[in-house]
Amino acid sequence: MTATDTARKTSAELLAAAEGFAPEIAARAAEIEANRFLPQDIARRFAEAGLYRLCVPAEYGGLESHPGELVKVVERIAQADGSAAWCVFIGATSGLVAAFLEPREASRIFGDPLTITAGVFAPRGKAVRVREGGVEGYRVTGRWQWGSGSRNAQWISGGCMILGDDGKPEMAAEGIPQNRMMIFEAGQVHLHDTWDVSGLCGTGSTDFEVKDLFVPATRAVSLVSDKPLPRPLYCFPTFGLLGIGIAAVSLGLARGAIDTLVDLAGGKTPQGSSKPLALRAKAHLDVSEAEALTRSGRAYLMEAIEAAWEAASKNGEITVAHRRDLRLSTTHAVRSATKAVDLMYTLAGGSSVYRNSALQRQFRDVHVATQHMMVSDATYELTGRLLLGVPTNTAML
Repeated sequence: MTATDTARKTSAELLAAAEGFAPEIAARAAEIEANRFLPQDIARRFAEAGLYRLCVPAEYGGLESHPGELVKVVERIAQADGSAAWCVFIGATSGLVAAFLEPREASRIFGDPLTITAGVFAPRGKAVRVREGGVEGYRVTGRWQWGSGSRNAQWISGGCMILGDDGKPEMAAEGIPQNRMMIFEAGQVHLHDTWDVSGLCGTGSTDFEVKDLFVPATRAVSLVSDKPLPRPLYCFPTFGLLGIGIAAVSLGLARGAIDTLVDLAGGKTPQGSSKPLALRAKAHLDVSEAEALTRSGRAYLMEAIEAAWEAASKNGEITVAHRRDLRLSTTHAVRSATKAVDLMYTLAGGSSVYRNSALQRQFRDVHVATQHMMVSDATYELTGRLLLGVPTNTAML
């Protein structure tokens, strides 16, 4: 397989690939969870199918897809297993750095169609400018949490605060500390075995660390200050695309939970009742509400994505209002999906607590997704300020 072969894949082919993976992923969900990271054979076949190339520029053999395609692919896999879907979205969105790299470096990293990348945007590392062997770069030390998919990746990125000669953070033009994503070869990174959690257990979101590592300046990008390739996809804020991925996983989990409950309801008669669950008024109410929550959350998300895509395609940029709506719609989708899963989990009664029920895993997975900072309560505060016309720093919107 070549990068060109991957780039030729159509949206229909990608969705068909996700559909094709679903039965196996569902059957191996317990294995994925027990493993605590995505099995390498699955990760490789995801790469072969092009799922990690959704956000990589076309000139480097990527798919440079409409963000709505990212939603469709990720949510379909999440119906089968949340951890597998989370790894796909992390691998896909971490490919965004290719749009910020100089062409030679981008080709080196992403030229192989089977390349898998991972990374954490949070600036938990520290970097100082140096020149070594005639090469400009940085000395980097840091430890990052939530390194999802890092055990499957060949390249891992970590956000770093740039420190000046005085030891204080350099300031960017946007009035915030200067941060850069440093790209490391996987062999340069120490992975700590810290991922022992309640949900999304199979994502391998372990801590990772580098100490006093030299990173050339060509592998250090600012996702705020640097200008990416002038394409519609890269007009979307990186943080907005990250939120879109989280929303897609959550919506897929909600859809999976509704499907699981519907399959269960026809054959289950609750204790103390003579009626199957499917004939009880409470089931009618809760399934309807869950369906409405999931579909309305998804509709708002796709509406915000489409409006931003149209503006990016027509004007070469999107407005603060578009960025606001992307962040608000992603957080709303996650909250709506979580409520839908909770309704289905509760409605199933005691059946939902057993390990052989997908509902217990969907419940745990979606509640871990809610803890991500991109969809926290702070998002509502930020978007609310904008809706009310209050002066707001939008650099990280």
